[in-house]
Amino acid sequence: MNSPNLVRVAAVQLESRDDLASNLRACEQALTEAAARGATLVVLPENFAYFGSSHGKRACAESLFGSPGPIRSALIRCAKQNGVTVLGGGWPEVSQDPERPFNSATVVTRDGEIAANYRKIHLFDVTLPSGARLQESASMTAGSDIVCCNIDGFRVGLSICYDIRFPELYRKLVDRGSEVLCVPSAFTLETGQDHWHLLVRTRAVESQSWVIAANQCGSHPGGKTTYGHSLIVDPWGRVLAEAEPGPGVIVADLDRSVLARVRASLPSLRHRRIH
Repeated sequence: MNSPNLVRVAAVQLESRDDLASNLRACEQALTEAAARGATLVVLPENFAYFGSSHGKRACAESLFGSPGPIRSALIRCAKQNGVTVLGGGWPEVSQDPERPFNSATVVTRDGEIAANYRKIHLFDVTLPSGARLQESASMTAGSDIVCCNIDGFRVGLSICYDIRFPELYRKLVDRGSEVLCVPSAFTLETGQDHWHLLVRTRAVESQSWVIAANQCGSHPGGKTTYGHSLIVDPWGRVLAEAEPGPGVIVADLDRSVLARVRASLPSLRHRRIH
């Protein structure tokens, strides 16, 4: 299936909770399904390993270096066993502040090697219209580096969830050659029902890139609910695949000729005057 001009990708939709072992088993099953359907790049959503209290996140935080803990071990094992590259999007990585780990998205190759690691830059500190107040910065440390990597011959830009509201990040990713933008997310039900499709498709259109947006769905500890509707969108803004309600896997083929045609026929990236 895959060639330098064609790659099959998958987005995994999960309903993760505060049971690390159970969540990792669900990831393993989804990755096996994605590989069986021909995907060689599989994107897991934010909080794929743990979706619970701040204390719980600190307790399961792991270092990116040294002997891998349960989360890194699962990513490495699943990547090697299934022969896929995995983007584990949004897991607690130990930072310099023991109370506030990074929220990290890590690319693990089919050989089990770490190809890239992105630490979420924009943390979700908001008061929703319902009055619910969420303050990610109270329990997580923000990153600062923009991260791209090469996967299956495509240039891939990394981001996480709330980042999608900041188009300047995606401009930087495209400036660095990105053709595929990954947005592992735990988008809330309240914001998602109004903004999710709009934002994902807008980032695809303005960046003239594919967007793989793997989202959480359903109910989670602490009364949290997420929107689901994981998406794979092409550079023209067309939805190639959308998840049904509940956990599942969606796949789509990325064809480089589509990217070339879009960027040539409407060369907005070349027409930019403000940088």
